[in-house]
Amino acid sequence: MDAHIVLLPGDGIGPEIVSQARRVLETVAEKFGHSFHLSEHLIGGCAIDACGDPLPADTVDACRSSQAILLGAVGGPKWDDPSADTRPEAGLLRIRQELGLFANLRPIRTFDELVDASPLKRDIVAGTDILFFRELTGGIYFGESGRRDSPDGQTAWNEMVYSTKEVERIVRLAAQAAQQRRGHLTSVDKANVLEVSRLWRQVAERIVRDEFPDVQYDVVLVDAMAMHLISRPKDFDVVVTGNMFGDILTDEASMLPGSLGLLPSASLGEDGPGLYEPIHGSAPDLAGQNAANPLATILATAMLLRHSLNLSQEADAVEQAVETVLKAGHRTRDIAAGGDSISTTAMGDAVLAALA
Repeated sequence: MDAHIVLLPGDGIGPEIVSQARRVLETVAEKFGHSFHLSEHLIGGCAIDACGDPLPADTVDACRSSQAILLGAVGGPKWDDPSADTRPEAGLLRIRQELGLFANLRPIRTFDELVDASPLKRDIVAGTDILFFRELTGGIYFGESGRRDSPDGQTAWNEMVYSTKEVERIVRLAAQAAQQRRGHLTSVDKANVLEVSRLWRQVAERIVRDEFPDVQYDVVLVDAMAMHLISRPKDFDVVVTGNMFGDILTDEASMLPGSLGLLPSASLGEDGPGLYEPIHGSAPDLAGQNAANPLATILATAMLLRHSLNLSQEADAVEQAVETVLKAGHRTRDIAAGGDSISTTAMGDAVLAALA
């Protein structure tokens, strides 16, 4: 394969973890006979510093002409001034909109070697393997909002809006994924209260019934789902939900494996490149120390290989290399539980050795 992959290191620990993922992509290309053309571009705070824009036009152009995008992280205290004209996170929201990335995939999987790092009991979390599909471009985050004067001072509002098409496309993707996994799809809504959720439920049920009769389908209210995630997470396979509910639930679920440093994510559209990233932030307190965990970013490269380049064998090889490293006892600071830890670069070295 001959593919153009854009790297967006971003801020904080972003450049350090993306550099390790770059080494993995280069090794995969060499091992499997591919040509990956890797180019780096600005996003986030470093882009603001360089040109005053968290998402420069040349970054957008490069992303549009690529097959896939790997992002590190954006943001940090340097750009946290609430009175600033723009913030690093605006670049992330804009790239999603520019590329039409409507589906956020977040796998939540526990590793046997690290299951005791979870705040929950081993017998609850061991064997958890959930794939969340969060709708990314609709819902309350993108509805009308505003403020108006009122007798009490001010009143603020946000509208939650979803269309039939928006629900159809995310549910269809999630059901297709369920067919390739254990055949179980759970839709999360709040249909007992919200009209938006009643439409979501009607459309989701129709799509699964008419197009995916082989998929086991159920519906869970969002408040109940928040409880089930910490009481019986192994019962779930693929979960699909709207933007705000997905934002909250996936952050909750991220604690099941015990570390944000192990969790990748993907944002996909109907066509064009997908964007892949670790779910953790820029961790400015670790920046420049060569101490951050690169495994989530390396696992994001596996998702990139699988979903954007259709290279399943190569993706499996990367994921198996990460498992091999963990089984061998290699740990960065965040997963060392107070024991010996290795650097970001050393963890990358260990993955490359396992991959080779």
